[in-house]
Amino acid sequence: MTRLFISLLLAVCALTIAHAQTKVPVFISGEEGHSTYRIPSIINLPNGDLLAIAEGRVHGEADFGDVNLVMKRSTDRGRTWNALRVLIDNVNLQAGNPAPVVDLLDPQYPQGRIFLFYNTGNNHENEVRKGNGFREAWYITSHDNGMTWSDPVNITKAVHRPKQPNANPEYNFDEDWRSYANTPGHALQLTSGPYRGRIFVPANHSAGELHPESKDFSSHGYYTDDHGRTFHLSNTVNIAGSNEATAAELGDGSLIMNMRNQSGDKKARIVAISSTGGASWDTAYFDMNLPDPVCQGSILTIGKRKGKSILAFSNAADEHNRDNLTLRISFDDGKTWPVSKVVDRSPSGKELDHAAYSDLVKMGKRKVGVLYEQGDYSRILFSVIRWK
Repeated sequence: MTRLFISLLLAVCALTIAHAQTKVPVFISGEEGHSTYRIPSIINLPNGDLLAIAEGRVHGEADFGDVNLVMKRSTDRGRTWNALRVLIDNVNLQAGNPAPVVDLLDPQYPQGRIFLFYNTGNNHENEVRKGNGFREAWYITSHDNGMTWSDPVNITKAVHRPKQPNANPEYNFDEDWRSYANTPGHALQLTSGPYRGRIFVPANHSAGELHPESKDFSSHGYYTDDHGRTFHLSNTVNIAGSNEATAAELGDGSLIMNMRNQSGDKKARIVAISSTGGASWDTAYFDMNLPDPVCQGSILTIGKRKGKSILAFSNAADEHNRDNLTLRISFDDGKTWPVSKVVDRSPSGKELDHAAYSDLVKMGKRKVGVLYEQGDYSRILFSVIRWK
């Protein structure tokens, strides 16, 4: 009886510990050579590993300065994470806005190839918006699940439209895009429909003079149909102030892009739909069912039912504070969100920066992993949420 009791007790404890293992520290500010970690992104790899990528800010919280791209790997579905690895070190300048995706449809790489898109910059965002600085777009790849990486490839001329005749005559377009940033979060590959295989990176830019209500910001995307050999720009979403876009595939192969409203005049997410694989936008509107305090969000296709995509969406679901991080599930291509699960919330529900940026990864038929900023940017945690 004693042995049986002890065995049962140990089993219950093991289950309790496993169930309680819902918030795993991945990046802790002040540790492993960086003062602050921000802007999380996460992907599943073909071998079953998880890769978490973030900005490692060496000297403080500022988004400009000595900012590296850093990576951690989990080989046990997010329960533990290995030591930090620096992927991009732009010396004293910025390397940020990681947007990883796995290309699973390139015949040359039948085991899959990772693309990690990112941006570099030589000044703070507001200074770049004024024309006092410059942003570039790059990517690196890995064909061995992130063990080794290629040299960086500069795609700025293909995906950015800056007017820099004095600073850099190579980038002298008719348009006047200034600030520029990928999503933040993962990029995506379309898996069905006429644009199957397309890799799409949500992005945003500012154009012209700085606007006091951030109306100089707009979202767009860029994409490749030939596995990174050439890139093309999408049209710009026609709602001024759209920013920090994230995208997912719909049931018919269309694309949905979900954006932050930078101007803050409406505390809700902006949504755009594309039947051309993200090249142009059929419609754009505010989804008042998705409250937002002017913060980043993440959207991910996690399945299909009755010809519609099952979508997961996470954001700080509050009109005032970066708090109440919530996972929502849609069964009808994002028209409604009947399932809602709180991922993290401060005791008061009113802390300014308790839970902010997040990124999603599919963990199974009924589970979604959430990599997110928590505790006034003191750490980035990983949590697995069973939504059904």
